[in-house]
Amino acid sequence: MGKTSNLIIIGSGPAGYTAAIYASRASLAPVLFTGREPGGQLTWTTDVENYPGFPEGVQGPELMDKFRRQAERFGTEIVDLAVDRVDFNSQPFKVFSGDKEYHAKSIVIATGASAMWLGLESEERLKGKGVSACATCDGFFFKDKDVALVGGGDVAMEDAIFLTKFARSVKVVHRRDVLRASKIMQERAKSNPKIEFIWNTEITEVLGENSVEGIKTKNNKTGEESEIKCQGLFVAIGHKPNTGIFQGQINLDVKGYLSVNEHTRTNIEGVFSAGDVNDHKYRQAVTAAGMGCMAAMDAERWLEGKKE
Repeated sequence: MGKTSNLIIIGSGPAGYTAAIYASRASLAPVLFTGREPGGQLTWTTDVENYPGFPEGVQGPELMDKFRRQAERFGTEIVDLAVDRVDFNSQPFKVFSGDKEYHAKSIVIATGASAMWLGLESEERLKGKGVSACATCDGFFFKDKDVALVGGGDVAMEDAIFLTKFARSVKVVHRRDVLRASKIMQERAKSNPKIEFIWNTEITEVLGENSVEGIKTKNNKTGEESEIKCQGLFVAIGHKPNTGIFQGQINLDVKGYLSVNEHTRTNIEGVFSAGDVNDHKYRQAVTAAGMGCMAAMDAERWLEGKKE
């Protein structure tokens, strides 16, 4: 069977790396798999100004590099591979990456969630340069600017209202003529004088070379094409938890997020969860890091209990 680790951490965002820091300082000698997006969503975020301890702000990739180096400093073994599948049916737990098999007494799942995007080449090119999926993270950078937002659910309305604290105007682009948001959120957004709704419309291109200068749209009823000048585009069409490899192995909620009880415990003894993979409310780096700490401490106490 080879070596059985005390703890394997799956994921390398703020939750995974923080779990690794706490676990390695507790002498658990954790093994962390970085996954297909090492560092998580912050790796394509430019200025991070709301993470404590950086009064002048910090670049997302730099912040995650510091997380990684801190985890390595205390002895975390970092494996730059993605986990393809898992087997939580018996001890030790099994984690697979390609043709390699790894074993552990306990697991922390920190695979995060991925924002859903429009799928435009121009959108991909301008991510972090005016295109964002996190209004609470990036809204501050759009003081007195005109921005557009795509989406029609509660989160989209919350984001639009939040953006009015900074932006001069917010144009909400929605592909239908009715919103999915709750009635109260619709009323709040529609009564805000800074918010304008553009109905039955889809975004076909994000304009600009090095930063967002506008969006190209098409009315899906009339076929009419238009251009809207703006300096930012916020995509609020949902998030997808990265839980595909855990389906059938562990309890998920109706939206596909990991279900937890007693803070970070899943329904499987010895398997813990942290960060956006089970948090669809806050989705912040600092809350993910806090949950990473909790999961590592819960795993440590669980392992200690097995020794008794």
